[in-house]
Amino acid sequence: MVVPGGGFASGPGPQTLHVPGLPPVGALICYEAIFSGQIVDRNDRPDWLVNVTNDAWFGNSTGPRQHLAAARMRAVEEGLPLMRAANTGISAAFDARGHELGRLGMQQTDTLAVTLPGALPATLFARFGLWIPAMSVTVALGVGLMARRFALPG
Repeated sequence: MVVPGGGFASGPGPQTLHVPGLPPVGALICYEAIFSGQIVDRNDRPDWLVNVTNDAWFGNSTGPRQHLAAARMRAVEEGLPLMRAANTGISAAFDARGHELGRLGMQQTDTLAVTLPGALPATLFARFGLWIPAMSVTVALGVGLMARRFALPG
């Protein structure tokens, strides 16, 4: 328990932030960026994503690079540009197709200023989410079972 009488409870899920003077944004705190299909409010699609994190606990390992790659993949899946600020890891900006627009390496202190391009129309993944891989597995299993059933003895 963190607070006497309190504790942890699930939140409402992804929510789009509406900050005056900025386009609507989907905020990803630290490792939320690894959860495919669970980062955007489907009823209030943001115009861009921001990922703020501290990768210090990874040290100089593959961790910061994998964390960056996961955030980049979320941009591609959702068709949304992404800004990532990692105070000890890799800060970067990506367009909605995952093209890198700028980067600050690990342990670099500086400002990354880029013009963030607009969002793409909702991708297939943005509309159907994890149903796509689930259906792909179902089709593959069905094809495999049919092939096995009708295979010639040999």
